[in-house]
This record gives sequence, structure tokens and C-alpha cells, in this order.
Amino acid sequence: MKKIEHIGIAVKNLSASNDLFAKLFGKQHYKVESVEREGVQTSFFMMGDVKVELVESTNETSAIAKFIEKRSEGIHHIAFAVDDIYAEIKRLKEEGFQLLNEEPLSGADNKLICFLHPKCTNGVLVEICMGRKSE
Repeated sequence: MKKIEHIGIAVKNLSASNDLFAKLFGKQHYKVESVEREGVQTSFFMMGDVKVELVESTNETSAIAKFIEKRSEGIHHIAFAVDDIYAEIKRLKEEGFQLLNEEPLSGADNKLICFLHPKCTNGVLVEICMGRKSE
């Protein structure tokens, strides 16, 4: 893994949270994007080399809706950039980590993503991600 790519924060209201974090960070978000497959809308703030991703559910059955219902708003996941997501998935499986998806999925910000189950990472939902060619 190369670096922390982003920190995902589950929010109930993306518009209100964009305003809140813009005040906190002293700058505006740089984009909003929907990921229909996941049932979410995201917003990104650039903080040095690391992004902060705000994630709002667009339906009550999404993983974010379930997370907020169970735990309330807050840090949802930490994402790490990798050079080769396919090789990293293979390596992590060989190391005994449980993956939530065996094949990379299309995620926000033009990334391929894979999540590790939090029960094998001390309760932290870990995402690995790799940018596509335009990055």
C-alpha cells in the first residue's frame, strides 16, 4: 500500500455536511458524484495529499444507511492507494484477510475499489483503491 488515499465519513445530509466541512476546512469541496451501485452520493475535499470523502445514502437499504442507523454519522472507512489492485487483492487473500468483494468494483473518483471486512482489521473498514488511467 502506498498511502492513505481518503477517509470516508458517513453523513445524513450531504448539503449540510458540505457546508459544515467547508467552514471547518476553510475551503469548498471540489466535486459531488453519485455511485448508483452503492446507493450513495459523495463529495470530496482535498486536504494536502489526502482526500476527505463525505458519503450520503440515497436509499434506506445502502450500506451507508445501515451504518448511520446502527452507529450514527462518523468515520466510515479509511482507503489506501495501491499500484495494482488485482495483485493486492491476491496478496491480502493469501495473508488471510476476508474481502467483502473478491473482484474490484467501480467506485467514486474514477477508482477501482475493494473492501476488507472490519472483523479482520480490528474493527476498521479498510478500502483499497486504484485510480484508472485518467489519474
